[in-house]
Amino acid sequence: MSVAADFEALYGAAPDGVWAAPGRVNLIGEYTDFNDGFVLPLALPHTTVAAVSRRDDGVLRLHSGDVDGGVVQLDADTLEPLSGGGWASYPAGVVWALREAGHPVGGADVHLASTVPTGAGLSSSAALEVVTALALNDLFGLGLSRPALARLAQRAENAFVGVPCGVMDQMASACAEEGHALHLDTRDLSYRQVPFDLAREGLRLLVVDTRVKHALGDGAYAERRAGCEAGARALGVRALREVPAAHLSEALARLHDETTRRYVRHVVTDNARVERTVALLDAGDTRAVGPVLTEGHASLRDDLRVSCPELDLVVEAANAAGALGARMTGGGFGGSAVVLVDTARSEAVSAAVGKAFAEAGYTAPGIFPAVPSPGARRL
Repeated sequence: MSVAADFEALYGAAPDGVWAAPGRVNLIGEYTDFNDGFVLPLALPHTTVAAVSRRDDGVLRLHSGDVDGGVVQLDADTLEPLSGGGWASYPAGVVWALREAGHPVGGADVHLASTVPTGAGLSSSAALEVVTALALNDLFGLGLSRPALARLAQRAENAFVGVPCGVMDQMASACAEEGHALHLDTRDLSYRQVPFDLAREGLRLLVVDTRVKHALGDGAYAERRAGCEAGARALGVRALREVPAAHLSEALARLHDETTRRYVRHVVTDNARVERTVALLDAGDTRAVGPVLTEGHASLRDDLRVSCPELDLVVEAANAAGALGARMTGGGFGGSAVVLVDTARSEAVSAAVGKAFAEAGYTAPGIFPAVPSPGARRL
């Protein structure tokens, strides 16, 4: 059955409309978004689809076809942050954020279905938030821009769900375009669509899901965010974005805490890696992006210390089998890696990674090509 047909079976009437929002994978620029830095994500073909009808009585009914359990019914007037609502906290948080910002959202009936892998670092939560925000924006005639919707979706995750994420995931889901990567400046949300036509160049970007579930709400992410903010305060800047890569050595010499020094070094160098990657793509030298990815992984592993043995093994095995480069992507502690590879080597590299996992006694990874896909839309 379709999402619309499932909605009608559930609620007794056809939905007012159906919307979709994609997950994302980040090519380069990790833990930079909450430091006012640069990121380069792209939307995946995997989406969260929402069939939604408007209500004006304050009733919010939520249902997911991917989670056991019935309809979650809430009162839009009494929504409270961090109320332990599980998956329903994400769409409920969007309603809360919209209403708190003064937008007249009266309630809704929502049915959801998703193909975005959960816990894989591919932003299933952002897809869920953005599809809800876009549907309500359309149904209630709010007239909000895509960046404004992304900011409200981020606020829902920060203040309602309790995950201190940056804005990259929501912006990628809301604003990405097919065949492009999104070069985003997270300080002012200005962005440029960078052509990223891998097939034309005989390349593939593989996503390797390690099957190690990560959860950003467990404190490690928040600890690194706090450490970056401490580094900015110690250096007298509003955010680490303001530390030029050319002056990194002097900045590090002013920091006395070794953990803070490592975090600052990662953020400043990863911002520079985003700019190098964009310059290479603009010059048509996509193959040269590979070593930048591998360099970024070393920084995430050694300075930020957010990798894990499975992610390290993906990078090691892929590069040994002839990949152009690889790195973990997303928040880390599990989740996924990206591998840039010549199309002709794609199967061999995938097989080498699978073999390495089997020999290490790990669960077989999920491997699929990342095809730069459209952002959120009404279907």
